[in-house]
Parts: sequence; structure tokens; C-alpha cells
Amino acid sequence: MTRDPLKDEESLAGQIKFVGYVFAALIFVLVVHTLYVSQAAPTPGRHNSPAHLEAGSAPGGDFYTLAERPTQGQVVYVPAYSHIYQGAGDPYPLTITLSVRNTSMDQEIVVGLIRYFDTKGVEIRSYLDNPVRLPALGTTEIVVHRGDESGGSGANFLVEWHADTPVTEPIIEAVMVATTSQRAVAFARRGVVISVAEPSPPEGKGSPPPAGEDANEAPDPTPDPDGH
Repeated sequence: MTRDPLKDEESLAGQIKFVGYVFAALIFVLVVHTLYVSQAAPTPGRHNSPAHLEAGSAPGGDFYTLAERPTQGQVVYVPAYSHIYQGAGDPYPLTITLSVRNTSMDQEIVVGLIRYFDTKGVEIRSYLDNPVRLPALGTTEIVVHRGDESGGSGANFLVEWHADTPVTEPIIEAVMVATTSQRAVAFARRGVVISVAEPSPPEGKGSPPPAGEDANEAPDPTPDPDGH
């Protein structure tokens, strides 16, 4: 029996179309599944918008602390680590970045002191020769390089700041980082307020004059009745 070449070509074309449809369907299912997984389980670095928060949930307490407790000055203790320990207790050095962030949207703050201490509580150095003014939402940083292990695993900073009027508390934290070809380490530690710091008087201004006297008033040149 002689085979019809035309029918054979039509049958082959039909099989190719069928395989193409199946392949396209598989690709479509795979794409839909990938999109669904990416939406349901965000990867690191991807954040849910506020609309995705559950009803009744609230942000962390730091937001309310900043908003409800305005102050004019503090001394803040910030834990830091110039190295951590690994394996059999071998030190693993880290780079430290101290970050002082003014959270006020309309007021500046003044950072008066940044002092660095080692594990035994001995001061290693003071970083500021003069106070540093941070504008609204401004940030200043101090970096202790990875080769400087003088602070040890119990290193810490003392940061003192002031403001002319009550402001939201600044965020002060130390970020520790180390990267090599085999590993990467990064973590942060937030500062803790240990005392309230009284704001310093404005530069060039002393104590106010006694009640009833104007410091800018010139003396009365008229002599008294006795001629003095």
C-alpha cells in the first residue's frame, strides 16, 4: 500500500503543533508559580508595604519612644566589637562604624562628645575636638578600621548630645562588618541612654542678669544728691 506523502506531512505538522502547545502551557504554569512564590515569600531585602500589615498590628516601640519622649540632651552608651571570637577562641577582627542620626525633621542637635573605650573600660581616644552640629535628619559617622583591635570584644562608645529645644531622640548605633573570600559578618547594636545631659548655655552668653536689671542698659550718668 502506497503512503500519501501529503498526509504524512500534515500528521507531522500536527504533532509539532501539539508539542509546541504543551511546551507553552508548561512555561505559562512555571511563570505563574514563580510570581506567586515571589509574592507570598519575600526574599531578603524585599519589604512588604504598609498595606500588607495585619489589622491591629503596630510598628516597633522605638517609633513611639522617639515621638513621645522629646528631650534636650543625653549621654548614650553604645556597645561595639573590634573583634569577635571564632572556632577555638581565635579573634576575628571587624570594622566598626558608629552612626549618630538626628531624627528631628526641623531642629538641629549638637554632638558634644564621642569617646571610645576598650574592654577594660579604659578610654582609648576622644574623637571630637569641637562640637559637631547635625542639621535636621543629618548624620555623622566614626569609623574604627578592621586593623584596629584595641577596643576588643567589649569595646564601647559614649556619645553626648544636646539641643536648644526638646527634640526626638537621635538614633545612635554601631555597625560591625567584616568580609573575606570565605565569609561575611555584619550586625548592629543600638545605643542605650544612661543619663540625661543638661544643654550647655549658648556660646558667648553667661548667666542672666539679676531680676529687674537689663544687662544691655547703660549706667545712669546723673550723680546722686551727695555728689558721688
